[in-house]
Amino acid sequence: MEKESEIRPVDGGLTLIEGIKASGVPCGLKRNKKDLAIIYSEVPAVTAGVFTRNRVQAAPIKLCRERTGNLIRAVVVNSGNANACTGEKGLANAYAMAELASRALQVNPEQIMVCSTGVIGTQLPMEKIRAGIESAAAALTTEPSGTLDAAEAILTTDTVIKQVAYRARLSERTVHLAGIAKGSGMIAPNMATMLAFLVTDLRFSRQLLQKLLTRAVERSFNLITVDGDTSTNDTVLLLANGSSGVEVREGDASCRLFYRMLEQACRRLAYQIVADGEGANRVIALTVAGAPDFLVASRLARAVLNSPLVKTAFYGQDANWGRIMSALGNAGVGLDPEKVDIYLGSVQVAAGGGAVPFDEQAAATVLQQEEVPVLVELHAGRVSVTAWGTDLSPEYIRINSGYRS
Repeated sequence: MEKESEIRPVDGGLTLIEGIKASGVPCGLKRNKKDLAIIYSEVPAVTAGVFTRNRVQAAPIKLCRERTGNLIRAVVVNSGNANACTGEKGLANAYAMAELASRALQVNPEQIMVCSTGVIGTQLPMEKIRAGIESAAAALTTEPSGTLDAAEAILTTDTVIKQVAYRARLSERTVHLAGIAKGSGMIAPNMATMLAFLVTDLRFSRQLLQKLLTRAVERSFNLITVDGDTSTNDTVLLLANGSSGVEVREGDASCRLFYRMLEQACRRLAYQIVADGEGANRVIALTVAGAPDFLVASRLARAVLNSPLVKTAFYGQDANWGRIMSALGNAGVGLDPEKVDIYLGSVQVAAGGGAVPFDEQAAATVLQQEEVPVLVELHAGRVSVTAWGTDLSPEYIRINSGYRS
């Protein structure tokens, strides 16, 4: 028997949650690939959302922002076309997608969320969308294959499916949280060209669910970067359909347990996005320690991981710690450089903001790893934050120079 506080990763995906069905089908937006997904709840679900901070926002973002307070029955997602910078027609098409899904699923259109990802500036081919929605609605299933199909259908330049699922014991019942995500390029803090969809069988108030999701996103998806670009379509949605019968209340043990599970799921999905970064050879796991608070630590981490000079140094396996110091100084937060120590793995490469003798071969061995641990110790407080980024390779340029083709 699992303990009340124990959280375990499990197989099964979104459809592990009672009352959740999923599907993914091809409808012709991409060449010979699945490109339209539906996530469906048999009962209305309380929903929270976090969206891009880019001032240029795609039509589906506007729809989702309006409906986040609604009880939601389904999320319809297309890839291959972002429906961004498409004007009034694009907005009308987003609402039309919800209307089409409502007919296929026989639910209120106000209970449908819509998300898109792909090329910016192109109108959706609505006849293809119509056929895809009808096909996806007919294909909905509670089988694990439904999750896999949906997770595949939301991908763009991703090379792998990204999903998580967790189980825990709460109030003597088994409860679950599961999610899928997409993203590999245009990835930066404040979310990137990424979509993430999470579902749980717990019961929540709308206000509490939003509070917990906002906090978890700040400590997961907003701590990753591939290329420093924040997209027009970034969306994280969390649906709670309450099918377990267990209610979570703010401040009690159930709330603390669920938040641990939620942050763990979001961080795992975020890491999968970085590990699949476009053209990336390695993940940079950067810990900023000894910070006065979370804001300072996270801003310093972002500044380092977004620096093209830092990223190219890691691609070249060059222990050029001076680039890290320079990026820290450009973060726009208070910093005493004469207190900063820097480590690559266990190899200290800087102390007190200056050079120290170190074993170049040992540093090179660390830099050859698929995941390179980096520690920046500020000696200015007790807060520690770990963020993830990638190196920057010629392959990234190749992928993005021909994105539309």
